[in-house]
Amino acid sequence: MKRTGRPAVPAPDLRKYAWLAIATAVLTVLLKGSAWAITGSVGLLSDAAESLVNLVAAIVALISLTIAARPADDNHHFGHSKAEYFSAALEGIMVFVAAASIIYLGIERLLNPRPLEAIGIGLAISMVAAVVNGVVGRILIGVGSRHRSITLRADGKHLMTDVYTSVGVVIGLSLVWLTGWLWIDPVIAILVGVNILFTGYKLISESTAGLMDVSLSPEDNARIQAILDAHTETGRIEFHAVRTRESGARQFMEMHMLVPGDWSVLRGHDAMEDLVDKIVAQFPAMRVTGHLEPISDPRSYEDMNL
Repeated sequence: MKRTGRPAVPAPDLRKYAWLAIATAVLTVLLKGSAWAITGSVGLLSDAAESLVNLVAAIVALISLTIAARPADDNHHFGHSKAEYFSAALEGIMVFVAAASIIYLGIERLLNPRPLEAIGIGLAISMVAAVVNGVVGRILIGVGSRHRSITLRADGKHLMTDVYTSVGVVIGLSLVWLTGWLWIDPVIAILVGVNILFTGYKLISESTAGLMDVSLSPEDNARIQAILDAHTETGRIEFHAVRTRESGARQFMEMHMLVPGDWSVLRGHDAMEDLVDKIVAQFPAMRVTGHLEPISDPRSYEDMNL
């Protein structure tokens, strides 16, 4: 007998946060672009380029969140939540492209140094952009973690990386301003590019894991196992073939529940219902599928391994 748990709680509409990310990216591109135009600093140019990537990524995030919010249909029985992983992967690729461009510009300016102008004004503008990115980045990471949205977490982490980038650029330009050593500016740009490469690698790794149906975290799996252990009665009620996976904001679990063969269908059904209710109470986004088997039948153990 197969039994599927009640539908998981519908995922919230997170698109307003994607619009927030888009507005933030537009503002910071304008601010950092102005700082670069005023100073001629390749470090500030690299900072502006990263914000431009943020803008493109935020637009892609809006599209992916719109697709992921669609309900299951005849062609997608498990919904469209994996669309978020494609967004994070695409953002990672764009980060790689931006990093390569920044490193190239840094090397070119290192070989052909140019004087900088109005550094103080440029630094002030860059710091304003960093504060805006920091506030919005924290918001996106918090919302993404709370609703298990890899898209918003990726955008938030990218914005926080942008903050660290801006701080590094500001420190570097301050040293140029104080010392007159023009080579510091392109070196900072190259270091920014290398740092961004690591961000892109992390984004692609996380999205790839999601597309490969990665299991829930060890902590979440331990919580599920604790629930099953509380319902286990040796020789009477046992469990095996427990599997979990994540798909964007949604979670899925399969299990086999072994009960006495002389139980009625109603009794087995009620026992499964009670158990699923407890699991879903702790994991509101979880979809549970259970298979009821007689504990004394040898065939019940033929598929107990993953």
